[in-house]
Amino acid sequence: MKKTLLLVVCTLMGATAFAQTDSGFGIKAGLNYTQNGDLIASVGNAAENLVQGSDGKVGYHVGIFGKLELGKLYVRPELIYTRTSSSYEVNNLTNTYDVSKLDLPVLLGVKVVGPVHIFAGPAFQYMLKNDLENFSINDAENDFSVGLHIGAGVNLGKLGFDVRYERGFSQNEADFVSNNITPEIDGRVDSRPSQIIFAVSLRL
Repeated sequence: MKKTLLLVVCTLMGATAFAQTDSGFGIKAGLNYTQNGDLIASVGNAAENLVQGSDGKVGYHVGIFGKLELGKLYVRPELIYTRTSSSYEVNNLTNTYDVSKLDLPVLLGVKVVGPVHIFAGPAFQYMLKNDLENFSINDAENDFSVGLHIGAGVNLGKLGFDVRYERGFSQNEADFVSNNITPEIDGRVDSRPSQIIFAVSLRL
């Protein structure tokens, strides 16, 4: 499945070399403001679980994209390395949860007026690494997951600026246990992202 998606992305990027107007390929980078799903923890012999929502932190992304113009419509596949962070407060300690992943959004966009455009599409995600500060954590339940990107942007010549919202479709939890913390804490944390993404792109 992962090889098939990579092949589709590469094929679409290659096809842009034969298209017209603003079609082409380029590079992009930007900032991500991320919140992951709930952390559910058991502290010592407590009868009830502690449920803690995440606080957002700033991450970043870098990648490449292709764009195929189809009149007012366009198709834009991207291949992006993303590093995000969020934080949880457990037992009076703030713990940072870091996630590294590859994102493969396949976006369908439409030109609205002038340089302004809107877009949406699925984002196929492959988890590379996750780390929870002060805890030993297992890999997420699923390495591969799917989310949604929706947003708007503006193109000024070869430069592009966009803002988008990403939401993971389903829970993707990882188990953890405290590392040198008393009392012992264990539980699970949801790596599903909910984030706002700001990006700058350059068509080459």
